[in-house]
Amino acid sequence: MHRDEVVRAEQRTRLQQMESGIGERFGIGLDDLVGEYGPDVSIPPPAGEVAEVEAARERGEQVVMPPSEPFDRATQQRRATRAEKELSTLGKVNPLALEEYAALEERYRFLSTQLEDVKNSRRDLLEVVSQVDATILDVFAGAFADVAREFEAVFPVLFPGGDGRLVLTDPDDLLATGVEVEARPPGKKVKRLSLLSGGEKSLTAVAMLVAIFRARPSPFYVLDEVEAALDDANLRRLIGLLAELRRSSQLVIITHQKPTMEIADALSGVSMRGDGITAVISQRLRGADAPGPFAETPTPT
Repeated sequence: MHRDEVVRAEQRTRLQQMESGIGERFGIGLDDLVGEYGPDVSIPPPAGEVAEVEAARERGEQVVMPPSEPFDRATQQRRATRAEKELSTLGKVNPLALEEYAALEERYRFLSTQLEDVKNSRRDLLEVVSQVDATILDVFAGAFADVAREFEAVFPVLFPGGDGRLVLTDPDDLLATGVEVEARPPGKKVKRLSLLSGGEKSLTAVAMLVAIFRARPSPFYVLDEVEAALDDANLRRLIGLLAELRRSSQLVIITHQKPTMEIADALSGVSMRGDGITAVISQRLRGADAPGPFAETPTPT
């Protein structure tokens, strides 16, 4: 009797532990568990077979749902054991997986939208770049042709008997090409600027500058000591070119050369008086209506 009481006590304890474990693990009461999954309840067909039957019905096939099976403890025990092994293979279950998936999905949609916007912007930007490149090609080609033509006309004026021209380093790619200046003064066979003297380099640079002025005129020009390295003969030639520019533009020249000052309509400078104090002096050499050395000049220099 004592042994039987001990066994009954152990069974009661075991039943209590099972009931509490069922409530904690499955969240369902003992009566509900027995009513839904007890040995008197038939075993429904597997979920895979049910899904196949429903898919066949959607396709229009005439199929019958598999019948339920009576409960067999040994069979269901084997199924439970197999399911536990498969569950252990999956590892721990993250209860927040759905929330994390929703957050990642929202983030993915946001990034996908941003990526699509970037692709559209890149496509629009490439179209703009293509249009700008086409415009640059047209403008550069026209400007280079005009400047090259004027340079070939201006160079012989500063170098009588000489020859100068502008050439492209890569005529097939105007966006990446460079511009080389070929200058050949009279009596010399060299073309590269590095082989010219300092005065010849300066005069070639002035020819290039004047060619740009003539190709793309401006209302006024500011020249700062452009003729500092020129001798009197070359300076007189440059003054002749400046006279042509005065016909359509105003010239503001910073210079220390007396011949250049002689052609000016007005002079402004800084001078030191006898008492050692500097003063700014402005002097008009001729009136606005009085013709100067160049009768065509309508504006002061």
